[in-house]
Amino acid sequence: MREEYDFSQSVQNPYAKAAKKQISLNIEVDTIEYFKQLALKTGLPYQTLMNSYLTDCAIRHVEPQVKWSS
Repeated sequence: MREEYDFSQSVQNPYAKAAKKQISLNIEVDTIEYFKQLALKTGLPYQTLMNSYLTDCAIRHVEPQVKWSS
């Protein structure tokens, strides 16, 4: 390997973009456990399943129906 490389003529990879952003969420324990159990069945990481579900909701423009009890 060289000791130094010249990157002055380099071009940014157009396919490498920040596709995900790390955030912090407060999620109920039961919800996390549900996705962990689903992860065991599917063989996918539970965070991947949660991301896929939320992405699907965003693509389909799903809006939650919030009903407050009085």
